[in-house]
Amino acid sequence: MYVELVREYRFEAAHFLPKVPDGHRCRRMHGHSFKIDVVIGGQTNEETGFLIDFYDLDRVVQPVIDSLDHRLLNEVAGLENPTSEFIGRFIYDRLAPQLGGLYSVTVWETVDSRSIYYGPGGPSARRC
Repeated sequence: MYVELVREYRFEAAHFLPKVPDGHRCRRMHGHSFKIDVVIGGQTNEETGFLIDFYDLDRVVQPVIDSLDHRLLNEVAGLENPTSEFIGRFIYDRLAPQLGGLYSVTVWETVDSRSIYYGPGGPSARRC
């Protein structure tokens, strides 16, 4: 059976957006309590009942999250313009080689603002 498994991760970080116009509030350094949703899609193993064990997922995802936690994201190579959209792509690109079936990475910047990155080709290319 096809399932989508979702796991939440969190980290604290500061950033500023250097490419917004002068005077834009996000051009100043500020911080967020980021929430990340990692979605894996695929066929469940009929014998184990798992798509992937959450423990195994954590072993892959947590080091990427730790590399961003309590950092100035602008100083992380590849995140010089750390918009939510680019943060999602950054995380996805680091997870995809190790996580078959990676469907999307959602970056929650605030409780009501998020960006979803589906990887190359967008969501239609990701469905099994």
